[in-house]
Amino acid sequence: MPTTDPRILELLSRSYPTIAAASSEIINLEAILNLPKGTEHFMADIHGEYEAFLHILKNASGNIKRKVKELYADTLSPDELRELCTLIYYPEQKLEIIKNQLEAAQSDTTLSAFYATTLQRLIRVCQSVSSKYTRSKVRKALPAEFAYIIEELLHESPSDDDKQAYFDRIIQTIIETGRADAFITALATVIQQLAVDQLHILGDIFDRGPGAHIIMDRLCQHHSFDIQWGNHDALWMGAAAGNDCCIANVLRLSLRYGNMQTLEDGYGINLVPLATFAMETYASDPCDLFGPRLDKDDTTHNEKTRRLIAQMHKAISIIQFKLEAQMILRRPEWQMQDRLVLQYIDKERGLFVKDGVTYEMTDTFLPTLDPAHPYDLTPEEAELVRQLHHSFRVSDKLQKHIKCLFSHGCMYAIYNGNLLFHASVPLNADGTLKEVDLNGQRYSGRELLHQIGMTMRSAFNADTPRQEKQFAKDYFWYLWCGQDSPLFDKDRMATFERYFLRDKSTHEERKGYYYLLRDNAEVCDRILDAFGVEGKHRHIINGHVPVRVAGGESPIKADGRLMVIDGGLSKAYHNTTGIAGYTLVFHSRGFELIQHEPFESADDAIRRGTDIVSSKQIVELSGHRLRVRDTDKGREILSQIQELQHLLYAYRHGILKERTRQ
Repeated sequence: MPTTDPRILELLSRSYPTIAAASSEIINLEAILNLPKGTEHFMADIHGEYEAFLHILKNASGNIKRKVKELYADTLSPDELRELCTLIYYPEQKLEIIKNQLEAAQSDTTLSAFYATTLQRLIRVCQSVSSKYTRSKVRKALPAEFAYIIEELLHESPSDDDKQAYFDRIIQTIIETGRADAFITALATVIQQLAVDQLHILGDIFDRGPGAHIIMDRLCQHHSFDIQWGNHDALWMGAAAGNDCCIANVLRLSLRYGNMQTLEDGYGINLVPLATFAMETYASDPCDLFGPRLDKDDTTHNEKTRRLIAQMHKAISIIQFKLEAQMILRRPEWQMQDRLVLQYIDKERGLFVKDGVTYEMTDTFLPTLDPAHPYDLTPEEAELVRQLHHSFRVSDKLQKHIKCLFSHGCMYAIYNGNLLFHASVPLNADGTLKEVDLNGQRYSGRELLHQIGMTMRSAFNADTPRQEKQFAKDYFWYLWCGQDSPLFDKDRMATFERYFLRDKSTHEERKGYYYLLRDNAEVCDRILDAFGVEGKHRHIINGHVPVRVAGGESPIKADGRLMVIDGGLSKAYHNTTGIAGYTLVFHSRGFELIQHEPFESADDAIRRGTDIVSSKQIVELSGHRLRVRDTDKGREILSQIQELQHLLYAYRHGILKERTRQ
């Protein structure tokens, strides 16, 4: 056997100093290669819907319920199955309810008996979800406080007569020492973690829903996840970088959906200056067209609050259009001059006149607009922008979450034969990759997305030259609404027209060629080839555009090469899609698409045991059960095995001496 690089052998020998050590590691790695492939979950477009998202994580898109039914369908009633599942999802809250119920009912079932039965059931579930992992990997998932005990219980069977007393005594001691609640919570957490090996988030954590900050808190603690940035994520990243256009858009969208929780409660953004300015400037304006989009059953916003939100919404919208115009004038290379719209407003007649065509406006009360200098901020607006800018820049929690997005994220990723990105890859009309200008250089496909990601990172790097950093900060806004942005990919963002022009034909936003051609299998193959994705069963997976299931649209496109998994988790999209989100699951048997119905609330789930109603669609089944050796990780392990075999050869042929202890 030929030897490998001596430097690699020298490094390996430090970890595996003897033939025995190297041989043992080869045996271990070969065993791992034959374990079933870990389960991957893909989700997109969460849009702040934290309760639904967290519940989907807790129930592993229904996988935990399936495991529980497999184990106990013949021995437990439907109510008991539901109680056990809810206990796994929400252990601390459910335990309190159960203990109160037992105390109130004064039933024959004692708390000690409940603990004993529940612990044994949870251990069986934990054994089931951990069966595809090595002991080492399971051990890493265990909480330090109970690691030894859980490991003992997982690898012992209470049905073994020789071990029955040992097993029972452990259970009883846990109860007698008052540690049952903590132990149940620990087991439930381990079950949740082991049920999903890798979580892929394909963009758009932010905007619309009320809890993007809660989602980010949870993700930052998750054991294994990655993010492919979406346009809404880029918008918040730009705001955190200090891009005033992004800040204005973030505020406008939050006000549009009546969502101030993420801004105020999550990130401590001070909205008092905006509220004060809006109330003073638009005191006599009903701002009817700027009322927040709220659920029909919303009771948290009274009329006074809704009016204030509408005033703030209008105020920041006008400021946004001015700031964006200033950006367009500063960056003429982006060719967005058609978005210079305020100059066409005829304030005296209350009309919009462009290219000889007159359009009726929906709103003509524009007290801060100077027709002679339409893109200048008033002194009050300029001061407000300064205050808002400061508030975003000094938010420690926002900066922490953006850092998490960078440490776990990128514009695209390739995992196990799947190309992941949020929205699109810019294409020409013939389906070839489009070359796009980025700061004077032209890129396409994989290199384009890579260079965009590097540009985004440079906005936050302390050693980035000033001019380069300023471009990077500006570019976040282009990613949000620029024609050649792979996160947008439309001819324009017609925000002004949708707000202010009655003629709905002016509201149209024409999609780029990716969206027009993505049903074509040949085009998808060309993209996959360009990104170097190999394999007989390779796919593109993305979100961004909600799949109109109610209208008969399928999420599976291009003969199975493309999977679009934006099923409308956000409540704002439920009427459009007819469902409430997707999870794509890739396990050892193949792909399943889990379609979710609307989620009531975590409180309802805890008290009544309700769950997200989900249905499965088999997307693609493998002819054989996929093992670790069939994955990217498996290829890494095979490479490690080859290097270790080189090390063995070197030891056995005297090329390298074993490091035996003296």
